[in-house]
Amino acid sequence: MRRKLMQASIPRLEPPESGRIYFWDESLPGFGVMITAAGHRSYVVQYRADGRSYRMKIGDTRHLQLDVARREAKAFLGDVARGGNPLAEKRRAASAAENTLEAVARRYLKHESGRLRSVPVWMSTLERLVFPKIGARPIDELRRSEIVAVLDAIAEESGPVQSDRVLSVLRAVMNWHARRADDFKSPLVARMGRVRAKDVARDRILTDHEIQAIWNATETVRPFNALVRFLLLTGARRDEAGKMRRGEIEGDLWKLPAERNKTKQDCERPLSSATQAVLLTLPNLGEMVFSFDGVRPVGGLSRLKRELDRASGATGWRLHDLRRTARSLMSRAGVNSDIAERCLGHAIGGVRGIYDRHRYIEEMRAAFEALAALIARIVDPQPNVVPMRG
Repeated sequence: MRRKLMQASIPRLEPPESGRIYFWDESLPGFGVMITAAGHRSYVVQYRADGRSYRMKIGDTRHLQLDVARREAKAFLGDVARGGNPLAEKRRAASAAENTLEAVARRYLKHESGRLRSVPVWMSTLERLVFPKIGARPIDELRRSEIVAVLDAIAEESGPVQSDRVLSVLRAVMNWHARRADDFKSPLVARMGRVRAKDVARDRILTDHEIQAIWNATETVRPFNALVRFLLLTGARRDEAGKMRRGEIEGDLWKLPAERNKTKQDCERPLSSATQAVLLTLPNLGEMVFSFDGVRPVGGLSRLKRELDRASGATGWRLHDLRRTARSLMSRAGVNSDIAERCLGHAIGGVRGIYDRHRYIEEMRAAFEALAALIARIVDPQPNVVPMRG
């Protein structure tokens, strides 16, 4: 149906009883308004290219003025006159956007989110270290040299182990995509890692001298410093503690919900008086405990860790080593092995794990107090000799 389109008349155009109807502009052939049976109105442009007829939506009449839509239609039709095909180009651009490394990686992680606990960590790692550099590149066009350059930068900034972790995620993404794409071949090859597998396993625990140096270097009240002390006093995992919310603390109990626990079970930990004192040093800025703004957990851990290394003189250790150190200190303090494992949030397996439903809160409370007392003695050793009075 052809008529003179005017801004004021478009809302009065009658919708069809079913399907859709088109009102074509008398002044610009190929430009018109499409109206559905539900009353939705859109500007459209129709043209022929490559021996076919194409119809493309320009915009909703509620949000786009008629004269603006007409100018856009003229531009599209001018492109067609010069041999272009706007709709095909738009579709190619949309397809390219869906085929970037970032888009494919996000689809993969969404696909795996119900199966892998590590998906949130992987996503965070890619968003920080990979997407800003090569995330917008079409995955089919990524060259091995580009990926190696990214891995080299990560290794230099955050260490070879972190570089290999990123490589592992990228390999998983590309293998997943290769199983779904007809022509994609992963640019990754064997032996691209920086660290041999047998060198990754760690048995590092901090010495008494290192514990003392790190404790003294974290005296200043800062979220990261408090987090380091908290990890040593509780043996908690870094991300579980780092993303702690104030609503998870009830009295002297930290109630870690299953969705944030690696074992996928609710976990209760009593907080020793020393641990509570650490938390009291932090201002209440919002829901997040270890945070600069109360909204987001403290970030930049690699940089803050390097600063702590310089301040303490203790190097070659990682935040996860604090968990191993805390467990070892519990044994040194005489804590029962089963109780120490429960303090760390480890699930007790076998028949005992099934039938023993006791919470062991008091036992864990005593264990954490013993751990805190031992750390206090390490940090501030007292002489064993008591001077005699004359």
